[in-house]
Amino acid sequence: MVVENLKVVKATYELYIAGEDGKEELMEKATAETPLVWCHGEGMMLPAFEAAMAGKEAGENFDFVLKAADAYGEYLEEGVMELPKTMFFNGDGEFDEERVYVGAIVPMNTVDGQIVKAQVCEITEDKVTIDLNHPYAGEDLHFKGQILDIRDVTEGELKAIRNPHHCGKCHSKCNNCDGEHCGDCGEA
Repeated sequence: MVVENLKVVKATYELYIAGEDGKEELMEKATAETPLVWCHGEGMMLPAFEAAMAGKEAGENFDFVLKAADAYGEYLEEGVMELPKTMFFNGDGEFDEERVYVGAIVPMNTVDGQIVKAQVCEITEDKVTIDLNHPYAGEDLHFKGQILDIRDVTEGELKAIRNPHHCGKCHSKCNNCDGEHCGDCGEA
């Protein structure tokens, strides 16, 4: 079996990026005990990553580099913004120091209602500087690893991937509930 669309792939990997001194630094690692698992062709991974993995077999090693443009794009200075500190006040009208601190990842709403993650870079008396760039923006990504297993995706897995409905007695907060009964999982 080879890596192709609608196959569930399990792999180990190490992700390296170049440090300030030019030497590669290990940024992420997935082991045989905690492997990376994805359904190929369903948009779970970067398109260039999937293209590099296509056709590989179980047991096969891989070693490739994704250029920044094919990974998370170039670093954009306009992705760094200064916002009024009042945007980060809690329900008591005070700055939320527990949630907002330098290095924290905070959810932000775009003008069209999407939620994006931003990293807090600096906090001053009246401003919070955030960075909307992905942490690996502008970086070439060097992946090394091994394909551990490849199998067919099940119908249930495919449904969950294509229609991610996470019902935990959702109380009508999804489109699949009629207010009393969840149309997907049967929970009330």
